Amino acid sequence: MNAATATVHRTATSVRYHETDQMGVVHHSNYIRWFELGRTEMMKAHGFDYAALERDGCLLAVVDVGLRYLAPARFGEEVTIDSWIAEVERVRVRFEYLVRRVDAAATPLCRGHTLLASVDRALVPRRLPEAVRARMVALQGSGPAAR
Repeated sequence: MNAATATVHRTATSVRYHETDQMGVVHHSNYIRWFELGRTEMMKAHGFDYAALERDGCLLAVVDVGLRYLAPARFGEEVTIDSWIAEVERVRVRFEYLVRRVDAAATPLCRGHTLLASVDRALVPRRLPEAVRARMVALQGSGPAAR
């Protein structure tokens, strides 16, 4: 991994039958679930404890999500979810994702993002705790290019 992709975290999963639609491909809603899986695994791998953040009153609410489908994934295929922090602001953090098929070409299947805002229990925006923000800034970088 080079410096530009040093902050990318890779999570592996397989396509389960219940994630597919009548056409035999992964239903679009499951990519958002895979983004969540990639993001939470990345955070855990870097020592972030979502439960502790929430106990301390800092909730990270998804305020925007977007995705672009590049190729279909099918039942039984192995996929990876590359996740990285693309931007950190005072209140918001943007994660980006690249889902690929595990094959010789590492075929890109979907590229997307989630934008999370730090809110309190009343859902009022609040600044990210400075220690959390600083750690996220340290992880910030660009991700892999989809071929």
